[in-house]
Amino acid sequence: MDRSISDGVLSVAGAKVLTLFIGLLTTPILYRWLGAERIGIYYGLLAPFSLFMIFVSSGVSDGVRKFLAENRAFPDWTSHVVGFYFRLASGLALVGAGLVALVTWSGVLDSLLPPGYEIYGYLLAVLVVVSQFQSYARRTLMGFGLERYSEPLQIVQKVTFVGIALALISAGYGVTGMFVGNIAASTAVALLGLALVNRKVSLGSVFRVPSSEFPRKELLTFNVQSIVLILCLTSLYQVDLMMLTLLTTSKQVGYYRGALELAEFLWFVPLALQTVFVHSTSELWAAGRVDKISNLAARTTRYTLLMTGVMAVGLAALAPDVVPVYLGSDFQPTVKPLLLLLPGALGFAVARPILAISQGEGTLGFPIRATGAAAAINLGLNAILIPRYGMSGAAVSTSIGYGSMFLFHVWSARKVGFDPLSNARLGRIAATMLLAAPPIFALAHFITYSISVSGIALPLSLVVVPPLGLAIFLSCAFLTGALGICEVLRLLSDFPVPVGPLAHRLRCRTPFLSSLCG
Repeated sequence: MDRSISDGVLSVAGAKVLTLFIGLLTTPILYRWLGAERIGIYYGLLAPFSLFMIFVSSGVSDGVRKFLAENRAFPDWTSHVVGFYFRLASGLALVGAGLVALVTWSGVLDSLLPPGYEIYGYLLAVLVVVSQFQSYARRTLMGFGLERYSEPLQIVQKVTFVGIALALISAGYGVTGMFVGNIAASTAVALLGLALVNRKVSLGSVFRVPSSEFPRKELLTFNVQSIVLILCLTSLYQVDLMMLTLLTTSKQVGYYRGALELAEFLWFVPLALQTVFVHSTSELWAAGRVDKISNLAARTTRYTLLMTGVMAVGLAALAPDVVPVYLGSDFQPTVKPLLLLLPGALGFAVARPILAISQGEGTLGFPIRATGAAAAINLGLNAILIPRYGMSGAAVSTSIGYGSMFLFHVWSARKVGFDPLSNARLGRIAATMLLAAPPIFALAHFITYSISVSGIALPLSLVVVPPLGLAIFLSCAFLTGALGICEVLRLLSDFPVPVGPLAHRLRCRTPFLSSLCG
């Protein structure tokens, strides 16, 4: 992998590891303190808010990082791009916040939702503005290739949100505390991020209007296409929550949201790749490096399938133990929808970096068609199955919608001009999963003891199965040829100290590996 791309991926992945660790520590507390019903209320409101924010934010955030990365020969290109998107972000944020406040003030929200939700509407109006600027600031830093700054801001956001939300929940503010924590965290990130952007390009460029040669139409066209694409993409993981909110109880929504929370662990690495690939591959597309793009896509597809595959198998095997420990014993009904979601979540995980590479090319017609087809399947199945089967119907529908993303985006990638399956070794990966799954499930089934940690009974399987399961899976991958020892060492050589130097020494100084890897 190109050094600049791998550095970006490692910066993003490192921040996501810390964010994930913070989430692992705090999410169980949030779910226990709020309970299924109030969790359902919070995420039931965030689902339509997320769809609304697509129109406010998506074109801005995707556009600024793509066009900054291209660094064209136009005079003062970077400052004009920063200024153009800041003005656009400001206007859209004010209009969006005004619309949310108007809907709340006019009583429309009260007519759709139970009494007492009005305060949440006004809080969401504030969240529109601060979310817009935190997203703009982070994506601008990414466009400059400054993931080492943009990604730690995610950690700041997570810590601030959790700290304030937990304090307010413990004081009795419940869902309101969650929204206030979200607003405070987004505000902190927006201010810090804009200060960092100002060090790179003066925000005084906001007031400098570029000449008529500046490609405003191209930027706005990309924005519109990005909005359509992200709308289809976001609908895949918000439509189910919205329908459940309207057709079932808040408790059902809370249980289902818990299943999504766990299933989305599979997207940890793919999200890091997707975040970096849009602007990194944009540079490669601009330089005409299609051969390098195809090679990158093929290796990424294989590695993503393997990494998320082992996570999916492990999570499925441990689901009955993970759910009560992580979310609380009240969330036991979450196990079934989680198991139903995992196959589709695996497909969606693999589709994410493929989609990002297609986005980097800049012509979004085929990615929009692919994502739109998956979104239509998801919407139709949810409309049919949720009224009859509740959250299980939502899980089946969403899993099929997620899984179809992989198939549709392979087609889209080939239309765009690269083949993500050219060296994916799908047969060998399937054989790896078939060989590894039985012993991993057997381990989880037969290890029934628990250990006491701080007075909490922790199933021993959660300690033993992950490392042993990974060892079993890697052994099967090496055995089938889905993965090579040398390529793993080469990949690890790009990692920071101490992993990188250790992998390099193993590859170069161990006689067997030195002769094997060359």
